Amino acid sequence: MPWLEQANAASGMAVDDQCKLKFLELKAKRNYRFIVFKIHEQQVVVDKLGGPDETYEDFTAALPGNECRYAVFDFDFTTDENCQKSKIFFIAWSPDTSRVRSKMVYASSKDRFKRELDGIQVELQATDPSEMSFDIIKARAI
Repeated sequence: MPWLEQANAASGMAVDDQCKLKFLELKAKRNYRFIVFKIHEQQVVVDKLGGPDETYEDFTAALPGNECRYAVFDFDFTTDENCQKSKIFFIAWSPDTSRVRSKMVYASSKDRFKRELDGIQVELQATDPSEMSFDIIKARAI
């Protein structure tokens, strides 16, 4: 089964240095609100960057409706004790309408790629926009 071999080979996926660099900038300097990553030619690369003033709606609009992506989102919130906090979410976006092979490649590479990004606090898997609604993000952050 050649598709199975391709999926297994994908777990050895290369990660472009820009992925780690941009993630560090999001984490340390807060230069970005979100980063969307895609797999391109056997390598994870930066697909889109969201500026610090962009909203969660801007982030969800940046995800393609029928293609898989990885993404990180820096979520700011206020606790019940009125403390300002931030959590970095890792979102594995795998819409039901994406190709099966693509879903398999993203699924088999996810854990390795996530380990490259030191500082992820919450992980979310979504196949539909409702599974990563703002209310779900807020509930997972607290």
